[in-house]
Amino acid sequence: MLQRQDFIKNSFLKSSAFISLIHSLEGAFALRKKILLRSSWQTINIGDIGHTPGILTLLELYFPNVEVTLWPSSVDNGVSEMLCTRFQKLNIIKSKDDLTRAFLECDFLLHGSGASFVAESDVRHWSKSTGKPFGVYGITFPLKKSWEAHPISKEKMSSSVELLNKADFVYFRDSISLAIAKDKGVSIPNMAFAPDAAFACDLKNDAAAEKFLTSTGLKENNFICCIPRLRYTPTWEIPNKNSPFDPIRHQRNEAMKEQDHAPLREAIINIVEHTDVKVLICPEDVTQIKLGKELLYDRLPPSIKSKVVWRESYWLTDEAISVYTKSIGLFGHELHSAIMCIGHDIPAVICRWEEQTSKGTMWKDIGLGDWLFDMDHQDEVKSITPTLLNLIQHPQEAKQKTILARKRIQALQSMTMTQLMKSLPS
Repeated sequence: MLQRQDFIKNSFLKSSAFISLIHSLEGAFALRKKILLRSSWQTINIGDIGHTPGILTLLELYFPNVEVTLWPSSVDNGVSEMLCTRFQKLNIIKSKDDLTRAFLECDFLLHGSGASFVAESDVRHWSKSTGKPFGVYGITFPLKKSWEAHPISKEKMSSSVELLNKADFVYFRDSISLAIAKDKGVSIPNMAFAPDAAFACDLKNDAAAEKFLTSTGLKENNFICCIPRLRYTPTWEIPNKNSPFDPIRHQRNEAMKEQDHAPLREAIINIVEHTDVKVLICPEDVTQIKLGKELLYDRLPPSIKSKVVWRESYWLTDEAISVYTKSIGLFGHELHSAIMCIGHDIPAVICRWEEQTSKGTMWKDIGLGDWLFDMDHQDEVKSITPTLLNLIQHPQEAKQKTILARKRIQALQSMTMTQLMKSLPS
């Protein structure tokens, strides 16, 4: 209870009325409630992994007496063990019998953060077969972009809207998604912007991080992280993914990869030349390991390479966060590493493009619009290097900006957890 009060005290919601509401609602949990969490979409990306421990951290903080069962798509590659080490009371669905039991016993289904209404069919099954309430937490609501081959059908959109209108609450992780949902007919009272759950992810593996930093000569508070990415993730290159080769996406990747990574190389060169800071090139997903070498490290001048480290292996979310928290910041083409940095008061600059969803606009929504760059607009691209140099040369100013964003996020998280408390059946 003390931990929960401290969390609320440090957020923007400090009013006695809000704290009294939390206390008054606690009586509803005399009987042990059970939440079924639909999350954990894949394990090839430390950001997708981060959704689940993020929401689990919030549930643990606000609902210490509630039993949580995770209904995952994938928790392989050591993720199950990592989650169970951090959340020792967590139940994980492993069989059809487990799922059947969860449908019978759980009081509420919570759909976790994702690139879309990922498990819509599973939520529909829950609603139809149990009649029990559900909520959707921190998703992007898609709209056709110019690069998409086919528009979302009216039937599909109508079906999604109909289901979302049955939810106790729906939280969208960017304001554009919220506006689209309203425009398409989602009209429930408890619908708002709330950031991706990965902001709350607190996994750590300090031992692995210390070993890595020692082996590479990187020192705490003296390096910045950089993450590359292609326009489309080449899933066909991932072992065991069994994704067919996509010639159209591959062609787009090849056409844009130099344009997209030249600004990152420029930033790396300027950081090394004008500061004492080193650069760590690291991946958010498994396909980005070789990208970091081919598109960034190998193309740097020899004089720059001595202060640049290329990570040549994939890592899990806990080790990555431990490394990020020892850095002075992060920049690049991925969002979820940046999300987890902000959750730990580490400044993060993100560079995005049309092929990615609207989720990147959450940077504007949390007050970090100055650290968001559209790679399809050259006037914005020109500002990446100066912004990073300013971040490095004025670390206290950057840190305060990050802390303010994190406090905005915590205030929104408090709001969402209060609504969940109300939504759980008494």
